Amino acid sequence: MSAEASGPAAAEAPSLEVAKPSDLEPGSAAYGLKPLTTNSKYVKLNVGGSLHYTTLRTLTGQDTRLKAMFSGRAEVLTDAGGWVLIDRSGRHFGTILNYLRDGSVPLPESTRELGELLGEARHYLVQGLIEDCQLALQQKRENVSPLCLIPTVTSPREEQQLLASTSKPVVKLLHNRSNNKYSYTSTSDDNLLKNIELFDKLALRFHGRLLFLKDVLGDEICCWSFYGQGRKIAEVCCTSIVYATEKKQTKVEFPEARIFEETLNILIYETPRGPDPALLEATGGAAGGGGASRGEDEDNREHRVRRIHVRRHITHDERPHGQQIVFKD
Repeated sequence: MSAEASGPAAAEAPSLEVAKPSDLEPGSAAYGLKPLTTNSKYVKLNVGGSLHYTTLRTLTGQDTRLKAMFSGRAEVLTDAGGWVLIDRSGRHFGTILNYLRDGSVPLPESTRELGELLGEARHYLVQGLIEDCQLALQQKRENVSPLCLIPTVTSPREEQQLLASTSKPVVKLLHNRSNNKYSYTSTSDDNLLKNIELFDKLALRFHGRLLFLKDVLGDEICCWSFYGQGRKIAEVCCTSIVYATEKKQTKVEFPEARIFEETLNILIYETPRGPDPALLEATGGAAGGGGASRGEDEDNREHRVRRIHVRRHITHDERPHGQQIVFKD
């Protein structure tokens, strides 16, 4: 049982006296207190202003610093009211006492409080509590969840399950370098890595608001897909074909600005009631129009997907000058 010091007596400076080990023997008294012996029923402790009542049996039951203090092997400091003063924080002292009484205690959930309790257990040399705290801290370190979880899609069915199980808008990056029958241009590998790096940066920035998926088994080489309320809203394909005299080549682009724009556009699907039509128009999500055709446009919007292909057929490759190139649209 514990209580906090209060009242006028707390404002007065108490007189203190060091009780020597000989003072703790039967037949002696300090400031009118009964001698601190193993037959004493209660001991009054003032630990940093936190007041506690306990017995000498509890304090001396285990081989701790408290046993040394209250078994006559060390001096203790008492005030005029008979309170034994201990110059430590009293925040976790009640837990220390309960461990000495019962041999176990519920440990705090907070890592910070666990560390504080471990420090107090080390001060009082309560070995069993030290081991319990160290084990709990180790388990917390091993069970730390990652800041950002990014599922990797392994099948179309799994993708549909992930889309159906979340209320967040979804950004998916499909990258499959091996899904190509032509050779790549000289900058394609760098641009593919830039797309993957941008995906990781966006995931770290918006992981609390959007669900990010990776797909490494799809039919495209590099393609971004954006979903809102379970349906695809937009798609950005980053591959294009270079036509040359000898062979065709595949080029991977890095349309950073377009990807950022579509990521911000998809944020309007966060609310369960659906996107604001005015905001859709402002971000290019709705076609202009008025009169009788407006209702039809709104119905068609539910099934429309913005597909952006970055220069599907481009008119140059990246070979050195002097090699003949045939352009084809």
